[in-house]
Amino acid sequence: MTAALDVLITKVERSKLNEMSFDDLPFGRYFTDHMLEADYENGEWKNVEIKPYQPLLLEPSTAALHYGQAIFEGIKAYKDDNNNAFIFRPHENLKRFNLSAERMNMPQVPEEIFIEGMRQLIRIDKNWIPGRNDYSLYIRPLMFATDTMLGVKPSDTYKFLILLSPAGPYFAAPMKILVEEKYTRAAPGGVGFSKNAGNYGGSLKAATDAKKMGYDQVLWTDAFEHKWLQEVGMMNVMFIINNVAITPSLEEGTILAGVTRDSVMTILKEMGYAVEERRINIDEVTDAYKNGTLQEVFGTGTAAVIAPIKEMRYKDFIMQFDTNTWKIAPAIKARLAAIREGKAEDKYGWLVRV
Repeated sequence: MTAALDVLITKVERSKLNEMSFDDLPFGRYFTDHMLEADYENGEWKNVEIKPYQPLLLEPSTAALHYGQAIFEGIKAYKDDNNNAFIFRPHENLKRFNLSAERMNMPQVPEEIFIEGMRQLIRIDKNWIPGRNDYSLYIRPLMFATDTMLGVKPSDTYKFLILLSPAGPYFAAPMKILVEEKYTRAAPGGVGFSKNAGNYGGSLKAATDAKKMGYDQVLWTDAFEHKWLQEVGMMNVMFIINNVAITPSLEEGTILAGVTRDSVMTILKEMGYAVEERRINIDEVTDAYKNGTLQEVFGTGTAAVIAPIKEMRYKDFIMQFDTNTWKIAPAIKARLAAIREGKAEDKYGWLVRV
């Protein structure tokens, strides 16, 4: 299947890598020398090209700017001690990307463009993968509507891109979280399960208000009672209560099916912990804190991987945690890092060699 991909490759004359310092890598700030670009026209994908990273030329009437047909993914690539490069579970991201595309009434991107195009792009920019613990090459596939006319309807044309960005640790310190009771991220029947741009744009006001109160992010609750927990900021959330890992269920379609979330659940089961995917409300969490059975709370996501939560506030009740004493979250993070960096057996087949 991948042999059918015909990519036009144009390389930079001079790499920016020589001007880069990996000592300071703010997330998503710097990009590699090249990007992949493809166009959807007349019902088919065409013009697949790897070329120097550069601005796009868009008309002011470009449909995505007006009607929000835009989706993306987040993936990471790593190096092992032998300088081999691997992508972590990209086929799962392809499935989720196309699920988002279906919900947003956009075309599917075929595997040979998404996976093989990604592999070819990373081969060219392989030297941009930092060879350090907790560092990686962040991969951002995205698609947006490109019709140049006004009118609320699905676009007939789309552009698909893959960008690469060297990344350091996403969160340098454990987070302080505010339980959100005013704003709503997602409701049943909506688009909460899809990784579309509007979900993130709609989250910014709540996060900004939380930061004014001294918190890093919000823990989203349901749209009706503001009791049932969904996601924490841009991540899935895990609660360890009485040695059981509990994470909100995906059944209502309000929560993103995180690839890291799935990987963490697999590792937890491997470590001997029971894992429950179910509805969980804030009262259960506060009760567990009060009776001493709430052991750890952390976010899981591609960017952060594991993000410990050191403080969580619900109304005027503040829950504080000594993350330095935690055992479970650090063990998961170490186990995932060992697999990704080739220091432990990849018995689940998660790594795709570049």
